Amino acid sequence: MQAKRTLILLAALATISLATAIFIFGPRSADRWTEAEVAMLRTLWLGSLPPLPPDPSNRYADDPRAIALGERLFFDARFSNNGRVACGTCHLPELGFQDGLPLAQGIGTTDRRTMPIAGMAYSPWLFWDGRKDSLWAQALGPLENPVEHGGTRAQYAHLIAAHYRSEYEALFGPLPDLSGVPASAGPAADPAARAAWDAMTPAAQEAVTRIYVNMGKAIAAFERTIMPGPSRFDAYVQALLEGDTRTMRASLTADEVAGLRLFIDRANCIQCHNGPLLTDNDFHNTAVPDAPGLPQDTGRAAGAQLVLADEFNCLSPYSDAAPQQCAELRFILSEGEELLRAFKPPSLRNVAERPPYMHAGQFATLQEVIMHYHLAPPAPAGHSQLEPLHLSPRERAQLLAFLQALSEVSD
Repeated sequence: MQAKRTLILLAALATISLATAIFIFGPRSADRWTEAEVAMLRTLWLGSLPPLPPDPSNRYADDPRAIALGERLFFDARFSNNGRVACGTCHLPELGFQDGLPLAQGIGTTDRRTMPIAGMAYSPWLFWDGRKDSLWAQALGPLENPVEHGGTRAQYAHLIAAHYRSEYEALFGPLPDLSGVPASAGPAADPAARAAWDAMTPAAQEAVTRIYVNMGKAIAAFERTIMPGPSRFDAYVQALLEGDTRTMRASLTADEVAGLRLFIDRANCIQCHNGPLLTDNDFHNTAVPDAPGLPQDTGRAAGAQLVLADEFNCLSPYSDAAPQQCAELRFILSEGEELLRAFKPPSLRNVAERPPYMHAGQFATLQEVIMHYHLAPPAPAGHSQLEPLHLSPRERAQLLAFLQALSEVSD
């Protein structure tokens, strides 16, 4: 089941009318598109993005109070072991809510690249391997990860009580009595924190975990508001649909249009990068090499098992969804060679603004990425979906030019 991806595609296709499914003839051949090509371009246009899908697992997902609280929590570095790491440390607004580093840096160094957040409310899976199935569950992972925030849920509960009591209680109800809860305790890697957690009563553990979960749901409410803005490509498609050849020519150069044609045709980029967000939110083995010095990463093969066992997945007691609303998780593909070293393709929107690339920053530039897909080397493990592209140097430059045209245009 790929409900969210299907929703986006169907919404885009449903908007195609006879008025737009035409040939666009301009004075240059670059302006001519067939009916099928126009239909394809419209599905990639940001204007085809459907309304934000609900998150039945988070009843606070669209509550303005949760959004406001979540934004404050997102940028509060007190929610870490050293008091210097916030969600916004790795997800910097000025860098497209990522950090520009090959590997994310919290209180330590992780094994993967920080993913951008914009538009992630449309994705059924989070992280490179999809080991979380909601934004709120994703938000909780780094908080206890020993090399990211590195804190404990008891520590965070005390911080909420000390600094956010009124906002929290207005949204989630009265906080429990935390006087008997240790300053730092949780099912964490730290032996002392784990021992303190195990010494707590089940009722106290449940009370603290509920506060922790509610933190994640508030952060997720804020993250749902983070969306990409339109690019020159979107201006081009809108002009195409309106028959405005002057604006089309002003929006993209001839080389960028040529790169767009390669993107949807011979280069086959749309196999993974489709829909208005330019990602199918699925998982693909594209023969990305191992990152030197890091353990072997099996991608979705491990991620599928992790999300099924996750304490906070859609079917957990902490989810607000009914079981029938968890179709993605209930019908998950959890085994098979196709999952080995398969990773989620991030959105290509603003892609030129956020090097390096791939799940561990293996490629420093977009030129290196294009050359990788052009050559289609064998996968280190599993089965690669790539085939050699046989692009000329000029065509590779045109494809690069188009990718640069996907950057958001400021007002």
